[in-house]
Amino acid sequence: QLQFAESGGGLVQPGGSLRLSCTTSASGFTIDYYGIGWFRQAPGKEREFVAFVIRGGANTYYADSAKGRFNISRDDAKNMVFLQMKTLRPEDTAVYNCAARSTAQIGSVALLSTYESWGQGTQVTVAS
Repeated sequence: QLQFAESGGGLVQPGGSLRLSCTTSASGFTIDYYGIGWFRQAPGKEREFVAFVIRGGANTYYADSAKGRFNISRDDAKNMVFLQMKTLRPEDTAVYNCAARSTAQIGSVALLSTYESWGQGTQVTVAS
């Protein structure tokens, strides 16, 4: 079963940058056949969609809150997906997770129910 591990979170000042990484932790499995999404969950709030990259990486999708500030990319040779975050704001504080979405799924890429193999997440805290 595909499993993910996220890393790269931490404490950063407003306006700063972070690069999150997501990689598979199960040997023998690769992300090649999946679209990959990043989600986040702030304390007391529901998990929300952040960004998505399709299989192969040709297209990406972003939540309005992430457009122009975040960039999602993938390196299938390394089994990794990245979320480059710039101009971070206190409201970006959350636990960030990545998850896989089968190409057979239909509907909005923002739907949590269409994803599988969630990682444990990495904490991002934006504060001065």
